[in-house]
Amino acid sequence: MPERNLAEWLTLLEARHPAEIDLGLARVAAVWSSIKQQRLEQNCAISLPTVITVAGTNGKGSCLASMQAIMLAHGYRVGLFTSPHFLHYNERIAVQGQSVDDPAIVRAFDEIEVARGDISLTYFEFGALAALLVFVDAGLDLMLLEVGLGGRLDAINIIDADVAVVTSIALDHQAWLGDTRELIAVEKLGIARPSKPLVIAEADGPEGFAQMIAATGAEAFVIGQDFTLSSEINGFSLSLGLKTLAAESQCFRGLPSSGLLPTNKAAALQALSCAGFTLDGAKVISALDGLTLSGRQQQLSIDGRAVILDVAHNPAAAKALAVALKPISGRYLAVASVLNDKDWLGIVEPLSEIFADWRIAEISASERATKAQTLHEVLYNAGLSSRLFESVEEAFQSALKAAAKDDVIVVFGSFHTVSAVLNMQRESDGCIQ
Repeated sequence: MPERNLAEWLTLLEARHPAEIDLGLARVAAVWSSIKQQRLEQNCAISLPTVITVAGTNGKGSCLASMQAIMLAHGYRVGLFTSPHFLHYNERIAVQGQSVDDPAIVRAFDEIEVARGDISLTYFEFGALAALLVFVDAGLDLMLLEVGLGGRLDAINIIDADVAVVTSIALDHQAWLGDTRELIAVEKLGIARPSKPLVIAEADGPEGFAQMIAATGAEAFVIGQDFTLSSEINGFSLSLGLKTLAAESQCFRGLPSSGLLPTNKAAALQALSCAGFTLDGAKVISALDGLTLSGRQQQLSIDGRAVILDVAHNPAAAKALAVALKPISGRYLAVASVLNDKDWLGIVEPLSEIFADWRIAEISASERATKAQTLHEVLYNAGLSSRLFESVEEAFQSALKAAAKDDVIVVFGSFHTVSAVLNMQRESDGCIQ
């Protein structure tokens, strides 16, 4: 087998499999079984630590980041797998809060290549298996896994999680998951296991949601029922009441209400409790206070202008972004683009009254990009001011030039859109609060 560096591996994986998204567990499960057999023959049988798997239309990253921060504050060894990445592939696989290095990923890719034989794997499947191998070799206490798409047929679901989390259920990826919230809920709930804890942070489930949850056979912990959030007297912090596996209650007071969405932080705490970890209130508050996540209402200053980056790429996320964009003395300027399976009109509608001007470009980093002219036509038909650009970078540069001191530029619509600006931002200084 030829020696390849990480860049060469990624180029190969991008081109090798005929479909970017190819849901199903048979292929990836067969390769994982082969890997385990190889390890067994080498007298190093695979043993997994505690595993928490997180699915959901929105909020997965925030929930996972919260769990990672809390566990690190308690001194545990933690591995975190997420996708996609912004700047470097290594961001997808973190141990102790740090992206792993190229050699660790390459070693895992080499091992997968030997084990797969003639089985073809997608880019994501290869990466998911690599993360598992890195984590197995890292001596972890906890493995945190983000579902890539859906849940039931996602590569991550070859692992039987000790605790499953579903953060939210909304319309997205309908071509693969179904065109109703009911169908999507079934896919998300597919990560649950009978008699194992299942944490639900969706407060407004689709019709028949309770019956769907019951059908999994899991022990459910549902927000608003089994764990509850409430504002404290000063309005700047929260109380969270958890239900433990022993049906006792545990309360955390003084949790920060700012930063990541409280429901995602609550789900994180409930999941860790269900996994059997004893949590100290002071360490939890310290870990969550000021915790932010790249591309989630991330605030920056670039060339002296205020910028907000948000990966909102479906109507539910756009509504959350609209709520977060409070009135300001200046204007909000949009820089946006989406992939072609997204409901662009549904994204635009909750934001239509907020932006004074829209700058639109086609994502160049993906073959699934929506044509810029299509994006523009939706805005034009909605009576919104829109300008077309050759690239996201050009659209953002135009916004920087047009923005006055009190204006705020909001970049959203896709990880690809945010990544383009983050690449530009690396040469700038500072962060705004």
